[in-house]
Amino acid sequence: MATEETPNPPPPLQSQSLPPSTLPLYPEMIMSAVEALNNEANKSAISKHIETAYPNIPATHSTLLSHHLNKMKQTGQLVLVKNNYMKPDPNAPPKRGRGRPPKPKAPMSPGAVASPPRPRGRPPKPRDPFAPVPSPTKKAASSGSGRPRGRPPKKAKTAASSAPAVAPTGGSPRGRGRPPKVKPAVAPVGC
Repeated sequence: MATEETPNPPPPLQSQSLPPSTLPLYPEMIMSAVEALNNEANKSAISKHIETAYPNIPATHSTLLSHHLNKMKQTGQLVLVKNNYMKPDPNAPPKRGRGRPPKPKAPMSPGAVASPPRPRGRPPKPRDPFAPVPSPTKKAASSGSGRPRGRPPKKAKTAASSAPAVAPTGGSPRGRGRPPKVKPAVAPVGC
C-alpha cells in the first residue's frame, strides 16, 4: 500500500527569489524617476514612479530603495535638499567635510630631502657646553629628586614593631572595636 512518490520541492517564495532580469538596476531606476519628477522627487514619489513604471518589482522594494538612495546620496550621485532628491549641480563647489581643512603643503624642490617629523612630547632642555659630562653608569630619576617614582612599598611588620607602645591594663588582650564607657562608682548620699 505504500506508494513511492518523489516529493516535489516547493516553489520559491517571491521574497527569496532574485529580482527578474528584466528589471534595470536600482540606481538606474532611481535616476530615471528623479529626471521624470524634476524637483518634486521625494522618497515616496520616487517609489510610486518606480512601481508604476516597473510592475514586477520585488517585495523588498522599500528597503532596497532606501538603501540605494542613501548610498547614492553618500557617493554624491544625488543631493538631498528639503527632503527632495536632485541631481547635483555640476557647477557647484565640492562639499567640504567636517572640521578644519588641512594646511596646504608648500611644494618642495625636486632635489630637496624631507626632514623627519618632529618627535612627540616636550623637547629636551638645551645642554650647557661648558658643563661636565655626567657619567652614564647610573640612570638619574626623571623627577630630579633622587627618589623613585610612584608610591613607596609597605614596610614589613616585625615582632618588635607589632607590639603596642602602651601595655593594656589588666593584662588581658584588647578586644575588637570601641571599648565600653567606664562609669564612675557613685557614693551613697545618705551617710
